[in-house]
Amino acid sequence: MLTIEGLKKIFGELSVLKQVDLKVDKGEVISIIGPSGTGKSTLLRCINCLEKMTEGKITIGDVTVDAKEKNHKVVYELRKKTAMVFQNYNLFKNMTALQNVMEPLVQVQKIPKEKAQSEAEKLLERVGLLDKKDSYPAHMSGGQQQRVGIARAMAVKPEVMLFDEPTSSLDPELVGEVLKVIQDLANSHTMTMLIVTHEMNFAKQVSDQILFMDSGIILEQGTADAVFNSVNPRVQKFVGQVTK
Repeated sequence: MLTIEGLKKIFGELSVLKQVDLKVDKGEVISIIGPSGTGKSTLLRCINCLEKMTEGKITIGDVTVDAKEKNHKVVYELRKKTAMVFQNYNLFKNMTALQNVMEPLVQVQKIPKEKAQSEAEKLLERVGLLDKKDSYPAHMSGGQQQRVGIARAMAVKPEVMLFDEPTSSLDPELVGEVLKVIQDLANSHTMTMLIVTHEMNFAKQVSDQILFMDSGIILEQGTADAVFNSVNPRVQKFVGQVTK
């Protein structure tokens, strides 16, 4: 469903992704863990074509982007198959929650406004925020804003949903409400999900597989039990530190 072959990403003299190969089945939930600065977010941004690969290929379904080829149409087609939920919400400040969710439906999918509004309201209800549909971001908590961001990402019906540390900007008491929405999505098995997270217990509960990244490579890959009980000393050290 999602295949990554020989992915490398270099910024100047810094090799952020050195060699990433990955296959993800349809409906799988993958959590990506590891220390900061190891390429986790860059990997998601390459999948979403927000960053251009230095080398490699990314395939989602029947669309393949090859770093050797310059085909903007193919990049656009791949990007349409994904949606990203960012750390910092990225909502339009001058739009209500409803308008934020409607925006990709109207502007990208060209759905009539009346139908877009109906779909947006259903999505807000799914993330528990229908009562906030007329609120602007400034009048919502960080957790509420992030849930609107998730609803907006769901609106485009992506084949692959990418979460880039979706709770890292939240106060601790707001983390749970966002994780619950993501877990409900994961339990539905309706879309493929890759989640960069530092929430280890959440990663254990929600993931079909966990990737441990270090120094631009996938150092360990497997079930939660396999990764959290890894004999690799680098993985052991990280897991021990973050689960204390």
